[in-house]
Amino acid sequence: MKKVNWKVDGMTCSNCALTVQQYLTSEGMENVKVNLIGGEVSFEINGKNEQQIIKGIESLGYNVQNDGSQPVKAGKRLFTSHKQRFLFCLLFTLPLMLHMFDWVHLHWLMSPWVQLALCLPVFVVGINFFGRSAIKSIRNRMPNMNVLVAIGATAAFVYSLTGALLNLGPQYLFFETTASIITLVFLGNYLEDASIQSTQRALNSLARSQQVMANMIAFDENHQEIIFPIENTQLRSGDLILIKSGEQVPADCKILTGDATVNESIITGESLPITKKGKDKLIGGSIIIDGIVKAQVVSEAKDSVLSNIINLVKQAQSEKPPVQQLADKISAIFVPLVLGIAVVAFIINYLVLHDFTMALMRSIAILVIACPCAMGLATPAAIAVGLGRAARNGVLFRNAKSLELFRTIKQVVFDKTGTLTTGRFELSNYEVVSADISADEFKQISFSLEKYSNHPIAQCITTSWKRKDAIRWVKLEEKKGLGMIGITASGDRYVAGSFETAMTLTTDDSHNVYILKNGQLLGWIDVKDEVRPEAISIVQYLRHRGIRTVLLSGDRLNKCRQLANLLGIDEVIAEKKPEEKLAVIEDLSLQGPTAMVGDGINDAPALAKATIGISLSEASQIAVQTADVVLMNSGIKNLPLALGLGRHTFLTVKQNLFWAFIYNIIAIPVAAFGLLTPTFGALVMGLSDVVLAINSVRLFVKKVA
Repeated sequence: MKKVNWKVDGMTCSNCALTVQQYLTSEGMENVKVNLIGGEVSFEINGKNEQQIIKGIESLGYNVQNDGSQPVKAGKRLFTSHKQRFLFCLLFTLPLMLHMFDWVHLHWLMSPWVQLALCLPVFVVGINFFGRSAIKSIRNRMPNMNVLVAIGATAAFVYSLTGALLNLGPQYLFFETTASIITLVFLGNYLEDASIQSTQRALNSLARSQQVMANMIAFDENHQEIIFPIENTQLRSGDLILIKSGEQVPADCKILTGDATVNESIITGESLPITKKGKDKLIGGSIIIDGIVKAQVVSEAKDSVLSNIINLVKQAQSEKPPVQQLADKISAIFVPLVLGIAVVAFIINYLVLHDFTMALMRSIAILVIACPCAMGLATPAAIAVGLGRAARNGVLFRNAKSLELFRTIKQVVFDKTGTLTTGRFELSNYEVVSADISADEFKQISFSLEKYSNHPIAQCITTSWKRKDAIRWVKLEEKKGLGMIGITASGDRYVAGSFETAMTLTTDDSHNVYILKNGQLLGWIDVKDEVRPEAISIVQYLRHRGIRTVLLSGDRLNKCRQLANLLGIDEVIAEKKPEEKLAVIEDLSLQGPTAMVGDGINDAPALAKATIGISLSEASQIAVQTADVVLMNSGIKNLPLALGLGRHTFLTVKQNLFWAFIYNIIAIPVAAFGLLTPTFGALVMGLSDVVLAINSVRLFVKKVA
């Protein structure tokens, strides 16, 4: 299965997104995701001709761009944006509107032929856009809001044209209504596009940071160093680059020579600069504040950390949380329902008032004031802002569902090592209890076993006792939650593990690592770990919010209790293996929605089982891939932001949906009773989406944590 990512222009409402999604599904595409806000469409294609799929989407009235680059097929169009259409129509609509004012005495404007001449260009431009879209949507059995606009404008135009041709008098002329409907809807679409674009502000900022120039290092035939500029998209893994003070890191790379102070806030949300030296990694998109380095590219632009972040956010935006499903169902039947209401309103008004003109104007007002877009945009607009702000501050959501689930969380479970503590261990003490080996041999055995483990304690030991005479093992095994087991060519069995591996040999469970040989205790090692400086404030924040806290660890009970007492954690569950952690999370999740915060391979199963799994970006790769939320390089300090954004994003979605529904519930009857004109209805309809976008954009500045 080939993964396809396209940019589709022209989707203006949820019906458009549903139309594209249904078409791709009907053609056999799998895992179809359509992002209305960003216009991204992704799916898996199996043996189908891509050009046929492109033609199919464009037959629906949309333009396809391949991989977000240049349009695959683009015809020449006079107008390329709603802003251009609006300004063109406004030139003809303003003179038409003048004769409505008593203080304007331009008798030539009263001529039906002058009004027709002014209205006709507007009508042609409007029908070329709204009419084409309407016909294609009807043909695909998914009528969109352009059907309502096209019918309303056409009805007013045909009625006015009939009045002009038959010379029925000024009471039959509504050319200004036709022109104002089209012009104001174009204005509304332009404002809507601008507002929606602002919801993508954070994501666009990250995207712009991907496109920079780099100083590439090459060598001529005389082995002389040459430095020349190149676009970072042309860099490949292994290329050498020079990065100077004040420049942006063009790609993920590793420092070969030089030291630098780096600002990684665009990735992590952490504004404090970090010192980097030889062999350290630089993240593409970060800024060199001070220093000059030569570095080697380790990832192409499309595979960089920043690119993966952007793709992750786009993917999450394409997800539909449960709250959006109701709005989608209503949007799918909304246009036919409004058409039915307009027809019924016309008949009732005509029977009651015996006035064809008034009945027609009221039915047209119903058509142009109804707004299915509001319901379709309510959820994605808020989610786009929530996910964008989160990404800009170093919090990555894998799916939009996690945003919604955060509001329900009743308890948060923390792993100990690397989560509540820094995971940066220091050797504090060790003791050799066997008379058969020396201290140096003890260190050699410990190093030889622990060098093959990624556990933070093991890495601490290997860093402290690094040596070149490591023992060669014929068999080596790491048992999760227990430790390392190595067997030599002579058949000796060595173990570096937790107290559980030595519990039959000693009752002292206060040490971190026990070293054994053939079932005999050789000695033990103690390390000390630093508590994360933000841990106390985070735990207190959660308790203040009424969220229960749990410490779940494979470490000894007494050490876990000491940490829990220091931080104020409600419950301690210690000495648990990975499979036992999984069972604990299952039980806790039955009590209420549970978030699990952890790092390391041991936490991956529990992270997957929790209501929401939260991983730290410096965690093992499997933990990051399993988690629903990733906290970037700032420990757990952004946990309140993640919780707050989840809660407030869902609150914004509810506010948007309330506005969308209440607007249509009130506006349609008001139009049916003749309390507003079609012109005013078109203006209000256009502004309704802007209200939703503005409410969503408030999430950028709203205090959420």
